[in-house]
Amino acid sequence: MSRRAVIAGIGATEFSKQSGRSELQLACEAVLHALADAGLEPSDVDGLVTFVNDSNPEIEVARSTGIGELTFFTRVGYGGGAACGTVQQAMLAIEHGVADVVVCYRAFNERSGVRFGLGHADRPMAAGADRAGYSWLTPFGLNTPAQEVAIFARRYMHEFGATSEDFGRVAVVDRAYAANNPKAWFYGRPITLAEHQESRWIAEPLHLLDCCQESDGGQAIVVAAQDRVAGLRHRPVRILGAAQGSGADQHLMTSYYRPQISGIPEMGLVARQLYAQSGLGPQDIDAAVIYDHFTPLVLPQLEELGFCGRGEAPAFIADGNLEIGGRLPTNTHGGQLGEAYLHGMNGIAEAVRLVRGTSVNQPEGVEAVIVTSGTAVPTSGLILGVDA
Repeated sequence: MSRRAVIAGIGATEFSKQSGRSELQLACEAVLHALADAGLEPSDVDGLVTFVNDSNPEIEVARSTGIGELTFFTRVGYGGGAACGTVQQAMLAIEHGVADVVVCYRAFNERSGVRFGLGHADRPMAAGADRAGYSWLTPFGLNTPAQEVAIFARRYMHEFGATSEDFGRVAVVDRAYAANNPKAWFYGRPITLAEHQESRWIAEPLHLLDCCQESDGGQAIVVAAQDRVAGLRHRPVRILGAAQGSGADQHLMTSYYRPQISGIPEMGLVARQLYAQSGLGPQDIDAAVIYDHFTPLVLPQLEELGFCGRGEAPAFIADGNLEIGGRLPTNTHGGQLGEAYLHGMNGIAEAVRLVRGTSVNQPEGVEAVIVTSGTAVPTSGLILGVDA
């Protein structure tokens, strides 16, 4: 990589449970906020990237925001696994001269509209491979993401002696960060481990407070060629690594047929690429944004990324390593458990703030941040760093 592409701007709507606006309006607001943050105009944009399951067509976003001709537009699949992949696609387009300014966006009314947490049991059958696959799951009670993740969580507990309290410590850390973040839904509302344990069951061993939020909102990221953003008010954030990964025998949320199901091999694949591209290793990473749709899947991510060995994540977290002053301050915005669930796009924005030094929970000396996308599906990741 020539590293010609940098992140120049970030922008978001408010995060809520009832936006009162269309998803298209949320997308457009986020895009315009991100361009303003970058000091660019809509007319500067020549590329757009979003998620396969985003309801806002690129041409409608372009028309509604004043963006003119587009030379690059694409979408990335697999839900939350797409987040960092959108930035990778934008970076590749810029690296190869296909576009100069690409905006990545994601917007939805996921709380007031279609709620992903309700699962797929009541969705109509179709003649596609996805629905055929679900037909082997739903009769046995695997209808929602929480139920699907519960099987991974139970296996991890069985293999390594982890407990529900080990998962709960992730939620406690996230909510502590969110309590200091005025943009977080749970601003001013930390939790204790006892409160986590007392929250109701969703799908054992997952409590309510193990599960991410359902949110309305939009988030956009501006990726631009370095020479297009010289002299603007924010120093550009370098994309030191960007990768996607799908593991062997990959399923959507239900990769139960591998020899070992307590790890996330696709995240290990992403990690190896990120470290090879950046020339960095786990020891060089100063902070992290770990995809936290469900707390149990944070633990194997830390292991796949090389911050601790297999089965060692419970102790790593219990030792305070995810907190400010710890080895790896993680999800300093509050994560999807504490700030908002935007399919991980708000996590990328927080990584940008960490490199800029503007997080509301800013650790000292941050020069490299690792970001992960959705787990239990084909996924993606980034390493963002300071401008050399």
